[in-house]
Amino acid sequence: MGTKRITSALISVFNKDGLEPLVRKLDQLGVKLISTGGTQKFISDLGCEVQPVEDLTDYPSILGGRVKTLHPKVFGGILARRDNDADKTDMQKYAIPEIDLVIVDLYPFEETLAENAAHQEIIEKIDIGGISLIRAAAKNYNDTLVVSSRNQYSLLQGILDEQNGDITEAQRKIFAAQAFNISSHYDTAIYNYLSGENENVFKQSIIQSKKLRYGENPHQKGFFYGDLNSLFDQLNGKEISYNNLLDIDAAVNLIDEFDETTFAILKHNNACGIASREKLIDAWTDALAGDPVSAFGGILITNREVNEETALKINKLFFEVIIAPGYQAEAFEILKQNKKRIILRRKDRELPGKQFRSLLNGVLGQEKDLSMEGINDFETVTEKGPTSTEAQDLVFANKIVKHTKSNAIVLAKNKQLTASGVGQTSRVDALKQAIEKARNFKLDLNGAVMASDAFFPFSDSVEIADKAGVKAVIQPGGSIRDKESIEYCNKAGMAMVFTGKRHFKH
Repeated sequence: MGTKRITSALISVFNKDGLEPLVRKLDQLGVKLISTGGTQKFISDLGCEVQPVEDLTDYPSILGGRVKTLHPKVFGGILARRDNDADKTDMQKYAIPEIDLVIVDLYPFEETLAENAAHQEIIEKIDIGGISLIRAAAKNYNDTLVVSSRNQYSLLQGILDEQNGDITEAQRKIFAAQAFNISSHYDTAIYNYLSGENENVFKQSIIQSKKLRYGENPHQKGFFYGDLNSLFDQLNGKEISYNNLLDIDAAVNLIDEFDETTFAILKHNNACGIASREKLIDAWTDALAGDPVSAFGGILITNREVNEETALKINKLFFEVIIAPGYQAEAFEILKQNKKRIILRRKDRELPGKQFRSLLNGVLGQEKDLSMEGINDFETVTEKGPTSTEAQDLVFANKIVKHTKSNAIVLAKNKQLTASGVGQTSRVDALKQAIEKARNFKLDLNGAVMASDAFFPFSDSVEIADKAGVKAVIQPGGSIRDKESIEYCNKAGMAMVFTGKRHFKH
Protein backbone atom coordinates (compact mmCIF):
# COMPACT_ATOMS: atom_id res chain seq x y z
CA MET A 1 0.00 0.00 0.00
CA GLY A 2 1.02 3.68 -0.17
CA THR A 3 3.83 4.92 -2.38
CA LYS A 4 5.86 2.25 -4.17
CA ARG A 5 8.88 2.37 -6.40
CA ILE A 6 8.84 0.72 -9.79
CA THR A 7 11.72 -1.73 -10.11
CA SER A 8 10.47 -4.09 -12.84
CA ALA A 9 8.13 -3.81 -15.81
CA LEU A 10 6.49 -6.18 -18.27
CA ILE A 11 5.86 -4.52 -21.65
CA SER A 12 3.74 -6.19 -24.35
CA VAL A 13 2.24 -3.87 -26.94
CA PHE A 14 0.80 -4.21 -30.44
CA ASN A 15 1.47 -0.62 -31.56
CA LYS A 16 4.84 0.86 -30.58
CA ASP A 17 3.88 4.48 -31.40
CA GLY A 18 4.91 6.78 -28.56
CA LEU A 19 6.57 3.99 -26.57
CA GLU A 20 10.22 5.02 -27.05
CA PRO A 21 10.37 7.97 -24.58
CA LEU A 22 8.71 5.90 -21.85
CA VAL A 23 11.05 2.93 -22.37
CA ARG A 24 14.08 5.20 -22.23
CA LYS A 25 12.79 6.77 -19.00
CA LEU A 26 12.26 3.37 -17.39
CA ASP A 27 15.73 2.29 -18.49
CA GLN A 28 17.19 5.50 -17.07
CA LEU A 29 15.54 4.75 -13.72
CA GLY A 30 17.11 1.31 -13.68
CA VAL A 31 13.81 -0.54 -14.06
CA LYS A 32 14.24 -4.16 -15.15
CA LEU A 33 12.40 -4.63 -18.45
CA ILE A 34 10.70 -7.87 -19.50
CA SER A 35 9.05 -8.17 -22.87
CA THR A 36 7.69 -10.33 -25.68
CA GLY A 37 8.37 -10.83 -29.39
CA GLY A 38 8.24 -7.65 -31.43
CA THR A 39 8.18 -5.41 -28.37
CA GLN A 40 11.32 -7.06 -27.03
CA LYS A 41 13.12 -6.41 -30.34
CA PHE A 42 11.90 -2.81 -30.33
CA ILE A 43 13.31 -2.23 -26.84
CA SER A 44 16.57 -4.00 -27.64
CA ASP A 45 17.01 -1.91 -30.80
CA LEU A 46 16.79 1.19 -28.62
CA GLY A 47 19.91 -0.04 -26.84
CA CYS A 48 18.02 -0.83 -23.62
CA GLU A 49 18.54 -4.08 -21.73
CA VAL A 50 15.47 -6.31 -21.84
CA GLN A 51 14.72 -9.87 -20.71
CA PRO A 52 12.68 -12.05 -23.09
CA VAL A 53 9.58 -13.38 -21.37
CA GLU A 54 10.60 -16.87 -22.60
CA ASP A 55 13.71 -16.69 -20.36
CA LEU A 56 11.46 -15.97 -17.39
CA THR A 57 8.96 -18.74 -18.09
CA ASP A 58 11.33 -21.29 -19.67
CA TYR A 59 8.59 -21.73 -22.24
CA PRO A 60 8.57 -20.49 -25.86
CA SER A 61 5.85 -18.52 -27.61
CA ILE A 62 3.51 -21.16 -29.08
CA LEU A 63 0.52 -21.53 -31.38
CA GLY A 64 1.69 -18.84 -33.75
CA GLY A 65 2.05 -16.30 -30.95
CA ARG A 66 -1.37 -16.93 -29.43
CA VAL A 67 0.26 -17.99 -26.13
CA LYS A 68 3.20 -15.94 -24.86
CA THR A 69 2.54 -14.47 -21.41
CA LEU A 70 -0.06 -16.92 -20.03
CA HIS A 71 2.21 -18.47 -17.40
CA PRO A 72 2.26 -18.66 -13.56
CA LYS A 73 5.62 -16.87 -13.35
CA VAL A 74 4.19 -13.91 -15.22
CA PHE A 75 0.82 -13.73 -13.52
CA GLY A 76 2.28 -14.71 -10.15
CA GLY A 77 4.66 -11.74 -10.38
CA ILE A 78 1.77 -9.42 -11.19
CA LEU A 79 -0.80 -10.75 -8.72
CA ALA A 80 1.44 -11.44 -5.73
CA ARG A 81 0.52 -9.46 -2.63
CA ARG A 82 3.78 -8.01 -1.36
CA ASP A 83 2.63 -7.92 2.27
CA ASN A 84 1.20 -11.46 2.29
CA ASP A 85 3.55 -14.04 3.86
CA ALA A 86 1.99 -16.99 2.01
CA ASP A 87 2.42 -15.18 -1.32
CA LYS A 88 6.04 -14.38 -0.47
CA THR A 89 6.68 -18.06 0.29
CA ASP A 90 5.20 -19.15 -3.04
CA MET A 91 7.27 -16.58 -4.92
CA GLN A 92 10.48 -17.79 -3.33
CA LYS A 93 9.60 -21.45 -3.85
CA TYR A 94 8.78 -21.06 -7.55
CA ALA A 95 11.29 -18.30 -8.35
CA ILE A 96 8.60 -15.79 -9.29
CA PRO A 97 9.87 -12.22 -9.70
CA GLU A 98 7.90 -9.17 -8.62
CA ILE A 99 6.44 -7.23 -11.56
CA ASP A 100 5.60 -3.68 -10.51
CA LEU A 101 4.46 -2.27 -13.85
CA VAL A 102 2.51 -3.76 -16.75
CA ILE A 103 2.29 -1.86 -20.05
CA VAL A 104 -0.15 -3.27 -22.62
CA ASP A 105 -1.63 -1.98 -25.87
CA LEU A 106 -4.34 -4.39 -27.01
CA TYR A 107 -4.76 -5.87 -30.47
CA PRO A 108 -6.85 -3.39 -32.54
CA PHE A 109 -10.14 -5.30 -32.59
CA GLU A 110 -12.45 -2.31 -33.26
CA GLU A 111 -10.13 -0.86 -35.90
CA THR A 112 -10.02 -4.19 -37.72
CA LEU A 113 -13.80 -4.44 -37.49
CA ALA A 114 -14.19 -0.95 -38.95
CA GLU A 115 -12.07 -1.98 -41.94
CA ASN A 116 -14.64 -4.67 -42.85
CA ALA A 117 -11.92 -7.29 -42.59
CA ALA A 118 -12.57 -10.99 -43.09
CA HIS A 119 -14.12 -12.82 -40.13
CA GLN A 120 -10.99 -14.85 -39.30
CA GLU A 121 -8.83 -11.73 -39.35
CA ILE A 122 -11.22 -10.07 -36.90
CA ILE A 123 -11.15 -13.13 -34.64
CA GLU A 124 -7.34 -13.09 -34.59
CA LYS A 125 -7.49 -9.51 -33.29
CA ILE A 126 -9.23 -10.66 -30.09
CA ASP A 127 -6.50 -10.14 -27.52
CA ILE A 128 -6.21 -12.85 -24.85
CA GLY A 129 -2.85 -12.43 -23.16
CA GLY A 130 -3.01 -8.64 -23.16
CA ILE A 131 -6.49 -8.41 -21.69
CA SER A 132 -5.53 -10.96 -19.02
CA LEU A 133 -2.43 -8.94 -18.08
CA ILE A 134 -4.53 -5.79 -17.79
CA ARG A 135 -7.12 -7.38 -15.52
CA ALA A 136 -4.51 -9.03 -13.30
CA ALA A 137 -2.49 -5.84 -12.81
CA ALA A 138 -5.60 -3.73 -12.27
CA LYS A 139 -6.91 -6.16 -9.66
CA ASN A 140 -3.63 -5.95 -7.77
CA TYR A 141 -3.29 -2.17 -8.03
CA ASN A 142 -2.15 -2.11 -4.40
CA ASP A 143 1.20 -3.39 -5.64
CA THR A 144 1.17 -3.18 -9.44
CA LEU A 145 0.69 -0.27 -11.82
CA VAL A 146 -1.10 -0.97 -15.11
CA VAL A 147 -0.87 1.14 -18.26
CA SER A 148 -3.60 -0.16 -20.57
CA SER A 149 -3.36 2.22 -23.53
CA ARG A 150 -0.66 4.11 -25.42
CA ASN A 151 -2.70 7.24 -24.70
CA GLN A 152 -1.39 6.95 -21.11
CA TYR A 153 2.33 6.81 -21.94
CA SER A 154 2.95 10.54 -21.63
CA LEU A 155 0.92 10.70 -18.40
CA LEU A 156 3.04 7.97 -16.80
CA GLN A 157 6.26 9.53 -18.04
CA GLY A 158 5.26 12.83 -16.46
CA ILE A 159 4.64 11.08 -13.12
CA LEU A 160 7.97 9.24 -13.33
CA ASP A 161 9.79 12.50 -14.06
CA GLU A 162 8.12 14.30 -11.18
CA GLN A 163 8.31 11.49 -8.63
CA ASN A 164 11.58 9.85 -9.73
CA GLY A 165 10.06 6.41 -10.28
CA ASP A 166 7.66 6.39 -7.32
CA ILE A 167 3.91 5.82 -7.76
CA THR A 168 1.29 6.58 -5.11
CA GLU A 169 -1.60 4.29 -4.26
CA ALA A 170 -4.09 6.90 -5.51
CA GLN A 171 -2.32 7.04 -8.87
CA ARG A 172 -2.26 3.25 -9.18
CA LYS A 173 -5.99 3.15 -8.44
CA ILE A 174 -6.74 5.71 -11.16
CA PHE A 175 -4.79 3.70 -13.72
CA ALA A 176 -6.58 0.52 -12.55
CA ALA A 177 -10.00 2.08 -13.04
CA GLN A 178 -9.01 3.16 -16.55
CA ALA A 179 -7.79 -0.37 -17.23
CA PHE A 180 -11.17 -1.89 -16.39
CA ASN A 181 -12.82 0.82 -18.48
CA ILE A 182 -10.72 -0.21 -21.47
CA SER A 183 -11.14 -3.95 -20.89
CA SER A 184 -14.93 -3.73 -20.48
CA HIS A 185 -15.22 -1.59 -23.62
CA TYR A 186 -13.08 -4.07 -25.53
CA ASP A 187 -15.20 -7.01 -24.39
CA THR A 188 -18.43 -5.19 -25.28
CA ALA A 189 -17.21 -4.61 -28.84
CA ILE A 190 -16.36 -8.30 -29.19
CA TYR A 191 -19.70 -9.41 -27.74
CA ASN A 192 -21.69 -7.15 -30.08
CA TYR A 193 -19.75 -8.45 -33.08
CA LEU A 194 -20.19 -12.13 -32.23
CA SER A 195 -23.81 -11.83 -31.12
CA GLY A 196 -24.92 -9.60 -33.96
CA GLU A 197 -25.93 -7.03 -31.32
CA ASN A 198 -28.32 -9.38 -29.56
CA GLU A 199 -31.55 -7.52 -28.81
CA ASN A 200 -32.14 -9.54 -25.63
CA VAL A 201 -29.50 -7.55 -23.75
CA PHE A 202 -28.37 -3.93 -23.67
CA LYS A 203 -24.62 -3.71 -24.09
CA GLN A 204 -23.19 -0.45 -25.37
CA SER A 205 -19.90 1.19 -24.54
CA ILE A 206 -18.54 4.59 -25.53
CA ILE A 207 -15.08 5.30 -24.24
CA GLN A 208 -14.92 9.00 -25.13
CA SER A 209 -16.70 11.52 -22.95
CA LYS A 210 -16.98 15.27 -22.63
CA LYS A 211 -18.33 17.29 -19.73
CA LEU A 212 -20.63 20.03 -20.99
CA ARG A 213 -21.17 23.45 -19.47
CA TYR A 214 -24.48 22.16 -18.14
CA GLY A 215 -27.48 20.10 -19.21
CA GLU A 216 -30.81 21.37 -20.55
CA ASN A 217 -30.77 23.99 -17.79
CA PRO A 218 -27.89 25.63 -15.87
CA HIS A 219 -28.70 23.79 -12.63
CA GLN A 220 -28.27 20.38 -14.33
CA LYS A 221 -24.96 18.65 -15.03
CA GLY A 222 -24.50 17.58 -18.65
CA PHE A 223 -22.26 15.11 -20.46
CA PHE A 224 -21.76 13.88 -24.01
CA TYR A 225 -20.50 10.35 -24.55
CA GLY A 226 -19.15 10.04 -28.06
CA ASP A 227 -16.61 11.37 -30.53
CA LEU A 228 -17.81 14.62 -32.12
CA ASN A 229 -14.46 15.04 -33.85
CA SER A 230 -15.26 12.08 -36.07
CA LEU A 231 -18.36 13.90 -37.35
CA PHE A 232 -17.38 17.57 -37.42
CA ASP A 233 -14.50 20.00 -37.54
CA GLN A 234 -15.35 22.93 -35.28
CA LEU A 235 -13.89 25.91 -37.12
CA ASN A 236 -15.11 28.69 -34.83
CA GLY A 237 -17.17 29.50 -31.79
CA LYS A 238 -17.81 28.72 -28.17
CA GLU A 239 -18.13 25.31 -26.57
CA ILE A 240 -21.05 23.26 -27.89
CA SER A 241 -23.80 22.93 -25.28
CA TYR A 242 -26.23 20.13 -24.40
CA ASN A 243 -29.11 21.88 -26.16
CA ASN A 244 -26.90 22.67 -29.16
CA LEU A 245 -26.19 18.96 -29.51
CA LEU A 246 -29.90 18.08 -29.47
CA ASP A 247 -30.52 20.61 -32.25
CA ILE A 248 -27.46 19.53 -34.23
CA ASP A 249 -28.65 15.92 -34.14
CA ALA A 250 -32.11 16.94 -35.37
CA ALA A 251 -30.60 19.14 -38.09
CA VAL A 252 -28.29 16.45 -39.43
CA ASN A 253 -31.04 13.83 -39.55
CA LEU A 254 -33.36 16.24 -41.37
CA ILE A 255 -30.90 17.46 -44.01
CA ASP A 256 -29.89 13.89 -44.84
CA GLU A 257 -33.34 13.38 -46.35
CA PHE A 258 -32.54 15.81 -49.18
CA ASP A 259 -30.34 15.35 -52.25
CA GLU A 260 -31.02 18.67 -53.96
CA THR A 261 -29.63 21.97 -52.68
CA THR A 262 -31.45 22.60 -49.39
CA PHE A 263 -31.16 24.98 -46.46
CA ALA A 264 -32.89 24.40 -43.12
CA ILE A 265 -33.31 26.42 -39.94
CA LEU A 266 -34.19 24.56 -36.74
CA LYS A 267 -35.37 25.64 -33.32
CA HIS A 268 -35.88 23.23 -30.44
CA ASN A 269 -35.36 20.20 -32.73
CA ASN A 270 -38.03 21.29 -35.24
CA ALA A 271 -37.64 22.95 -38.62
CA CYS A 272 -38.97 26.50 -38.60
CA GLY A 273 -37.75 27.12 -42.12
CA ILE A 274 -36.56 24.93 -44.99
CA ALA A 275 -36.45 25.22 -48.76
CA SER A 276 -34.94 23.36 -51.71
CA ARG A 277 -33.74 25.45 -54.66
CA GLU A 278 -31.25 25.33 -57.53
CA LYS A 279 -29.14 28.10 -55.97
CA LEU A 280 -28.04 28.09 -52.33
CA ILE A 281 -28.82 31.78 -51.85
CA ASP A 282 -32.43 31.14 -52.90
CA ALA A 283 -32.71 28.14 -50.61
CA TRP A 284 -31.54 30.32 -47.70
CA THR A 285 -33.84 33.23 -48.56
CA ASP A 286 -36.94 31.07 -48.82
CA ALA A 287 -36.07 29.01 -45.75
CA LEU A 288 -35.79 32.19 -43.68
CA ALA A 289 -39.09 33.50 -45.08
CA GLY A 290 -40.91 30.53 -43.55
CA ASP A 291 -40.50 31.92 -40.03
CA PRO A 292 -37.98 34.76 -39.65
CA VAL A 293 -38.96 35.26 -36.01
CA SER A 294 -38.23 31.72 -34.81
CA ALA A 295 -35.03 31.67 -36.89
CA PHE A 296 -33.44 34.09 -34.38
CA GLY A 297 -30.99 32.07 -32.27
CA GLY A 298 -31.58 28.92 -34.32
CA ILE A 299 -29.44 26.20 -35.89
CA LEU A 300 -28.64 26.48 -39.61
CA ILE A 301 -27.74 23.54 -41.83
CA THR A 302 -27.21 22.98 -45.52
CA ASN A 303 -26.01 20.15 -47.71
CA ARG A 304 -23.87 22.38 -49.93
CA GLU A 305 -20.67 24.39 -49.51
CA VAL A 306 -21.52 27.88 -48.25
CA ASN A 307 -20.47 30.60 -50.71
CA GLU A 308 -19.73 34.28 -50.11
CA GLU A 309 -23.06 35.48 -51.51
CA THR A 310 -25.04 33.32 -49.11
CA ALA A 311 -22.75 34.04 -46.16
CA LEU A 312 -23.37 37.78 -46.52
CA LYS A 313 -27.12 37.17 -46.18
CA ILE A 314 -26.77 34.65 -43.34
CA ASN A 315 -24.50 36.97 -41.39
CA LYS A 316 -27.37 39.43 -40.89
CA LEU A 317 -29.15 36.92 -38.64
CA PHE A 318 -28.20 36.04 -35.07
CA PHE A 319 -27.87 32.27 -34.86
CA GLU A 320 -26.11 29.74 -32.61
CA VAL A 321 -24.71 27.13 -35.00
CA ILE A 322 -24.17 26.62 -38.72
CA ILE A 323 -23.39 23.21 -40.24
CA ALA A 324 -22.23 22.62 -43.81
CA PRO A 325 -19.95 20.25 -45.71
CA GLY A 326 -17.64 23.19 -46.46
CA TYR A 327 -17.19 26.96 -46.62
CA GLN A 328 -15.55 29.06 -49.27
CA ALA A 329 -12.68 31.05 -47.80
CA GLU A 330 -14.53 34.36 -48.26
CA ALA A 331 -17.67 32.91 -46.69
CA PHE A 332 -15.78 31.65 -43.66
CA GLU A 333 -14.15 35.04 -43.10
CA ILE A 334 -17.61 36.61 -43.04
CA LEU A 335 -19.21 34.05 -40.73
CA LYS A 336 -16.38 33.95 -38.18
CA GLN A 337 -16.75 37.66 -37.44
CA ASN A 338 -18.93 36.58 -34.52
CA LYS A 339 -16.39 34.81 -32.33
CA LYS A 340 -19.04 32.95 -30.33
CA ARG A 341 -20.83 31.59 -33.40
CA ILE A 342 -20.30 27.83 -33.73
CA ILE A 343 -19.22 26.91 -37.26
CA LEU A 344 -19.12 23.19 -37.99
CA ARG A 345 -17.77 21.52 -41.09
CA ARG A 346 -19.45 18.17 -41.44
CA LYS A 347 -17.43 15.10 -42.33
CA ASP A 348 -18.62 12.27 -44.54
CA ARG A 349 -19.44 9.79 -41.79
CA GLU A 350 -22.40 7.42 -41.52
CA LEU A 351 -24.50 7.74 -38.37
CA PRO A 352 -25.52 4.74 -36.21
CA GLY A 353 -28.60 2.80 -37.26
CA LYS A 354 -29.93 2.33 -33.72
CA GLN A 355 -31.29 4.82 -31.21
CA PHE A 356 -31.42 4.58 -27.42
CA ARG A 357 -33.19 6.64 -24.79
CA SER A 358 -32.99 6.24 -21.03
CA LEU A 359 -36.23 6.32 -19.05
CA LEU A 360 -37.60 5.04 -15.75
CA ASN A 361 -35.12 2.39 -14.62
CA GLY A 362 -34.10 1.19 -18.07
CA VAL A 363 -33.37 2.01 -21.68
CA LEU A 364 -35.54 2.11 -24.80
CA GLY A 365 -33.92 0.99 -28.03
CA GLN A 366 -35.14 1.04 -31.61
CA GLU A 367 -33.98 0.97 -35.19
CA LYS A 368 -33.59 4.44 -36.64
CA ASP A 369 -36.48 5.48 -38.90
CA LEU A 370 -34.69 5.28 -42.25
CA SER A 371 -37.83 4.88 -44.33
CA MET A 372 -38.90 7.66 -46.66
CA GLU A 373 -41.61 7.31 -49.26
CA GLY A 374 -41.22 8.59 -52.80
CA ILE A 375 -43.79 9.31 -55.49
CA ASN A 376 -43.79 5.68 -56.61
CA ASP A 377 -44.84 4.64 -53.10
CA PHE A 378 -47.95 6.84 -53.08
CA GLU A 379 -51.39 5.24 -53.07
CA THR A 380 -53.81 7.77 -54.53
CA VAL A 381 -57.10 7.24 -52.69
CA THR A 382 -59.09 10.14 -54.15
CA GLU A 383 -60.69 10.56 -57.55
CA LYS A 384 -58.21 13.28 -58.34
CA GLY A 385 -54.50 12.56 -58.13
CA PRO A 386 -51.80 15.12 -57.31
CA THR A 387 -50.24 17.10 -60.14
CA SER A 388 -46.53 16.64 -60.81
CA THR A 389 -45.72 19.78 -58.82
CA GLU A 390 -48.02 18.77 -55.96
CA ALA A 391 -46.48 15.29 -55.87
CA GLN A 392 -42.99 16.76 -55.48
CA ASP A 393 -44.25 19.06 -52.73
CA LEU A 394 -45.89 16.10 -50.98
CA VAL A 395 -42.55 14.27 -50.91
CA PHE A 396 -40.88 17.45 -49.60
CA ALA A 397 -43.49 17.97 -46.89
CA ASN A 398 -43.43 14.32 -45.85
CA LYS A 399 -39.67 14.49 -45.28
CA ILE A 400 -40.16 17.44 -42.97
CA VAL A 401 -43.09 16.02 -41.01
CA LYS A 402 -41.06 12.86 -40.35
CA HIS A 403 -38.61 15.03 -38.38
CA THR A 404 -41.22 17.18 -36.62
CA LYS A 405 -42.45 16.54 -33.08
CA SER A 406 -45.84 14.78 -33.02
CA ASN A 407 -48.67 15.62 -33.32
CA ALA A 408 -47.32 17.29 -36.43
CA ILE A 409 -48.71 19.00 -39.51
CA VAL A 410 -46.54 20.47 -42.26
CA LEU A 411 -47.76 22.86 -44.95
CA ALA A 412 -45.51 23.34 -47.98
CA LYS A 413 -45.58 24.97 -51.37
CA ASN A 414 -43.01 25.00 -54.16
CA LYS A 415 -40.55 23.06 -51.97
CA GLN A 416 -40.72 25.63 -49.22
CA LEU A 417 -41.95 25.07 -45.69
CA THR A 418 -44.77 27.56 -45.37
CA ALA A 419 -45.67 26.58 -41.81
CA SER A 420 -45.87 23.69 -39.38
CA GLY A 421 -47.78 22.78 -36.26
CA VAL A 422 -45.57 20.87 -33.82
CA GLY A 423 -45.95 18.89 -30.63
CA GLN A 424 -49.68 19.42 -30.21
CA THR A 425 -52.03 17.11 -28.31
CA SER A 426 -54.57 17.43 -31.12
CA ARG A 427 -53.90 17.11 -34.85
CA VAL A 428 -56.51 19.81 -35.49
CA ASP A 429 -54.65 22.14 -33.14
CA ALA A 430 -51.41 21.41 -35.00
CA LEU A 431 -53.10 22.31 -38.30
CA LYS A 432 -54.63 25.51 -36.91
CA GLN A 433 -51.24 26.51 -35.51
CA ALA A 434 -49.64 25.99 -38.93
CA ILE A 435 -52.28 28.00 -40.76
CA GLU A 436 -52.05 30.86 -38.29
CA LYS A 437 -48.26 30.99 -38.61
CA ALA A 438 -48.43 31.05 -42.41
CA ARG A 439 -50.90 33.90 -42.32
CA ASN A 440 -48.80 35.84 -39.79
CA PHE A 441 -45.88 35.79 -42.22
CA LYS A 442 -48.16 36.50 -45.20
CA LEU A 443 -47.36 33.19 -46.92
CA ASP A 444 -49.95 32.20 -49.52
CA LEU A 445 -51.41 28.75 -48.84
CA ASN A 446 -53.48 28.62 -52.00
CA GLY A 447 -52.19 25.56 -53.85
CA ALA A 448 -50.18 24.33 -50.85
CA VAL A 449 -49.93 20.69 -49.71
CA MET A 450 -50.36 19.22 -46.26
CA ALA A 451 -48.44 16.37 -44.63
CA SER A 452 -49.48 14.61 -41.43
CA ASP A 453 -47.24 12.31 -39.41
CA ALA A 454 -50.21 10.02 -38.63
CA PHE A 455 -53.72 9.37 -39.89
CA PHE A 456 -56.66 11.73 -39.47
CA PRO A 457 -59.22 10.31 -37.03
CA PHE A 458 -61.92 12.57 -38.51
CA SER A 459 -62.43 14.59 -41.67
CA ASP A 460 -62.23 17.93 -39.82
CA SER A 461 -58.50 18.39 -40.59
CA VAL A 462 -58.88 18.09 -44.36
CA GLU A 463 -61.89 20.40 -44.25
CA ILE A 464 -59.90 23.08 -42.38
CA ALA A 465 -56.98 22.63 -44.77
CA ASP A 466 -59.26 22.94 -47.79
CA LYS A 467 -60.67 26.23 -46.56
CA ALA A 468 -57.11 27.51 -46.09
CA GLY A 469 -56.23 26.75 -49.71
CA VAL A 470 -54.54 23.32 -49.45
CA LYS A 471 -54.99 21.24 -52.62
CA ALA A 472 -53.21 17.95 -51.82
CA VAL A 473 -52.69 15.85 -48.71
CA ILE A 474 -50.23 13.11 -47.74
CA GLN A 475 -50.80 10.86 -44.73
CA PRO A 476 -50.14 7.24 -43.74
CA GLY A 477 -53.81 6.21 -43.67
CA GLY A 478 -55.14 3.47 -41.45
CA SER A 479 -57.98 5.16 -39.58
CA ILE A 480 -61.35 3.45 -39.38
CA ARG A 481 -62.71 6.80 -40.57
CA ASP A 482 -60.39 7.18 -43.58
CA LYS A 483 -63.46 7.03 -45.82
CA GLU A 484 -64.81 10.28 -44.35
CA SER A 485 -61.59 12.17 -45.16
CA ILE A 486 -61.47 10.68 -48.66
CA GLU A 487 -65.09 11.61 -49.34
CA TYR A 488 -64.52 15.19 -48.24
CA CYS A 489 -61.46 15.49 -50.51
CA ASN A 490 -63.48 14.16 -53.45
CA LYS A 491 -66.23 16.72 -52.89
CA ALA A 492 -63.68 19.53 -52.54
CA GLY A 493 -61.60 18.46 -55.54
CA MET A 494 -58.56 17.75 -53.38
CA ALA A 495 -55.99 15.01 -53.94
CA MET A 496 -55.02 12.65 -51.14
CA VAL A 497 -52.33 9.97 -51.08
CA PHE A 498 -51.59 7.31 -48.49
CA THR A 499 -48.06 6.14 -47.72
CA GLY A 500 -48.82 3.26 -45.36
CA LYS A 501 -45.98 4.51 -43.11
CA ARG A 502 -46.45 6.47 -39.91
CA HIS A 503 -43.59 8.73 -38.80
CA PHE A 504 -44.17 9.56 -35.14
CA LYS A 505 -41.43 11.57 -33.42
CA HIS A 506 -41.93 11.86 -29.67
